Amino acid sequence: MTLLALAVLVAQVAQVGPTVEGLRVEYLTNPIGIDVVQPRLSWRIASARRNTMQAAYQLQVGTSEAILARGANLLWDSGRVTSDASVFVDYAGPPGTSRTRYYWRVRVWDASGRASPWSRPSFWETGLLQPTDWTARWIGPPPTTSDSLPSPSPLLRGSFQVAERVRSARLYVTSLGLYEAYLNGQRVGDQLFTPGWTSYRRRLQYQTYDVTALMRPGTNVVGAMLGDGWYRGQLGFFGQRNLYGRRLGLRAQLEIRYESGRTERIVSDTGWKTTPGPVLASDIYGGETYDARRELIGWANAPFDDHGWAPVAFVDPPPATLVATLSPPVRRVRELRPVSIRRAPSGEMLFDLGQNFTGWARLNVSGPAGTTITMRFGEVLDKGGNLYTANLRAAAQTDRYTLRGKSREVYEPHFTFHGFRYVAVAGLPSQPDSTTITGIAISSDLTQTGSLVTSDSLLNQLQRNIVWGQRSNFLDVPTDCPQRDERLGWTGDAQVFARTAAYNMDVNGFFAKWLGDVAADQDPSGSVPWVIPNPLGGDSVRFAGTAGWSDVAVIIPWTMYLTYGDRRLLERQYPSMRAWVDYARRRAGPDLIWRPGWQFGDWLALHSDDPSYPGATTGTDLIATAFLAHSTDLVSRTAAVLGRRNDADSYQARFQALRDAFNREFVSTTGRVGENTQTAYALAIAFDLLPDSLIAAAAGRLARDVEARDHHLTTGFLGTPYLLHVLGATGHLGDAFALLTQRTYPSWLYPITRGATTMWERWDGIRPDSSFEDPGMNSFNHYAFGAVGDWMYQNIGGIDLDAAAPGYRHARIAPRPGAGLTSANASIETGYGKLSTAWKFEGQRFVLDVTVPANTSAEITMWDARLDEVREGGVSLTARDGIRAAHQRGTDVVVDVGSGNYSFAATRPR
Repeated sequence: MTLLALAVLVAQVAQVGPTVEGLRVEYLTNPIGIDVVQPRLSWRIASARRNTMQAAYQLQVGTSEAILARGANLLWDSGRVTSDASVFVDYAGPPGTSRTRYYWRVRVWDASGRASPWSRPSFWETGLLQPTDWTARWIGPPPTTSDSLPSPSPLLRGSFQVAERVRSARLYVTSLGLYEAYLNGQRVGDQLFTPGWTSYRRRLQYQTYDVTALMRPGTNVVGAMLGDGWYRGQLGFFGQRNLYGRRLGLRAQLEIRYESGRTERIVSDTGWKTTPGPVLASDIYGGETYDARRELIGWANAPFDDHGWAPVAFVDPPPATLVATLSPPVRRVRELRPVSIRRAPSGEMLFDLGQNFTGWARLNVSGPAGTTITMRFGEVLDKGGNLYTANLRAAAQTDRYTLRGKSREVYEPHFTFHGFRYVAVAGLPSQPDSTTITGIAISSDLTQTGSLVTSDSLLNQLQRNIVWGQRSNFLDVPTDCPQRDERLGWTGDAQVFARTAAYNMDVNGFFAKWLGDVAADQDPSGSVPWVIPNPLGGDSVRFAGTAGWSDVAVIIPWTMYLTYGDRRLLERQYPSMRAWVDYARRRAGPDLIWRPGWQFGDWLALHSDDPSYPGATTGTDLIATAFLAHSTDLVSRTAAVLGRRNDADSYQARFQALRDAFNREFVSTTGRVGENTQTAYALAIAFDLLPDSLIAAAAGRLARDVEARDHHLTTGFLGTPYLLHVLGATGHLGDAFALLTQRTYPSWLYPITRGATTMWERWDGIRPDSSFEDPGMNSFNHYAFGAVGDWMYQNIGGIDLDAAAPGYRHARIAPRPGAGLTSANASIETGYGKLSTAWKFEGQRFVLDVTVPANTSAEITMWDARLDEVREGGVSLTARDGIRAAHQRGTDVVVDVGSGNYSFAATRPR
């Protein structure tokens, strides 16, 4: 191509205006059945031109695509709005009404006045917004003495006639317990574990399904199968059942619109029938027992003879408010084939799926009727090569399938899940092959937004382990583990991991849903339970709020605001945030030091495993006071964001008082903090609790402790997330990298040397001598220590946000090579588009490629560089389009850029 032709091509590309894509409503794309009457709308701008910023937008909303295309008779037209907002823009038209689909489109203008075409239409559809919209009754099997015991999962069915042509049909459904819905023999939707786990006494979700394609002329049948689930199955580690109720129930409402304009409503009522199904027992901890000989072929279809079925009975309505689902549902997300099959010493056939995960096994088998196959699930093998199950405690994690006797039978459980890598199978009627067992991984179906790949294979495995740990434990609520008799929404684990979680996946809607339950289960005193939803013990003192765990009420809303710019969520949670901080302040003494009551402290710090090093014990009073101060500071910042100036000033004054008290009680004049532990220094510096004059001395003490331990960490759940951040920010980056890449116990990479494919609960779940830690608490799929992931993204990948412009509206790009790394690629899908980096060394030349999405900007730091030597696209910085400013800052070069693709290079020492 000649230079002239290239110039013409570049000019043509530059003249093409922006386009709009990626339309979303609240947290979802084209959601059906939401209950937000004034939803927020978001879009992304695509542009080949550098430094593209939105100057204005126009939104149009109508009740059909045809109306939208004509641009007439619109429900709402914003007109041209001068604004650069493109994420969480309020719909300001008439409030939504029930059962209505709204179509919308958007166009934008850039700063040069170029207009985009209208986007493709998108939509949202409201659910049942008023309690009176529901006329369906709560129904279930007739009450029996076995309601409080494990029992067969009931089937329910109701039939109706369709004599006209159907225009649309919606099924609104919820349950007490779990449900699977069917229409005319077909499973409705692909969502799992519906209606989800919420604070059942206060909030109960319902789902909306578009079932138009499943309708047919003549007799139609709606069916459902119910399971115990979290509602009345075993839950918690005290062996309880029936924590929310004893009777399973269904509420289903099918609304049909015919082409004639007539509407019809089919509801759950006493005209339905019920009978026990082939699921004989189903428990989240225990597993499922299924007898295929009891299958009722065609039970959710017509024709079917149900004369032997019993009439359903009414079930008392729950006290909870019905709310629509706004977070991504649980789905099957991946299938895994065995990497090996062998006979274990126990005699069972042992299938190794190569990855620890959450889900179940699909069984593909043939054999004589009445043959029972037993599948046991475990994370690791014992020294003898058998399935290790001691760490499951009372969770049986066992599925049993009895064959019907067909030529080929395929089975998957319905209302249970397991945490496992290995499946031990007994009772197979023939020699298995690679199709006998398939691993089905399930998770909340969160979009994976982040990626990080380095030149170090162990760090890459660490990143994979973090992601798998998150995928395994983000199952409608953020659980601690997926295998033993626990699987609860532990607040401490969630808050330490939230920032890393938001790098890896789009967790905005996921946490928005869960934070609704944090507020719902929060005690009127302001205390926040240890786990959410809370089945552990009501409001007893035993489960009163604790530092670092209950601070989830403050830390995660603030993290969601920083990461996604979700101001409405911050405002919704603000009363909960204040209530927790005020409660914790009352727990502190008159000297502002929080001493009394149970505290988890720095959970599973090294002192728990190594009594010879008592210095790893950080006082719970120090930790509790530090978190009280930190959350108070965050509430002050939140109040400022929300325009509550008096609150902001009041809480900031309280933070300063707590800061002073912390220094009086725990900090010496020479910079020693508390018990001189890594956690004490990490929290004090990360939470800005030290005077500026002592930060260097305290950081030096921290670094010396790390070095004295040959770069091994001693931190637990609360200290670990901040350790590398503090070292890197205080001039000890080499120590941070040495900690990260340490391969021997205790370290992040040690479990990988032992074959880990997820994060472990303990640093030494399997000890160097191959023995196991205490089986009473030894999960091999816990994400808390994976909180190091955000440091890896920020420092190795070089991607961080600017708190003054949340949601990555203004990014900070500053990759910091270390530990011999020669390259890394990182990216994150922000609300504005993909933000990515890729760096490598070419000899002494450091090359950094950056992509900044449209309608955003970034500050890019080239470490150890000279301004006159840095090149972008091969030429000096001052001669490049899109570069807004560049300057020398000490030994580094800082470049401010608008959107676009950039390639920087500089010669630097390695």
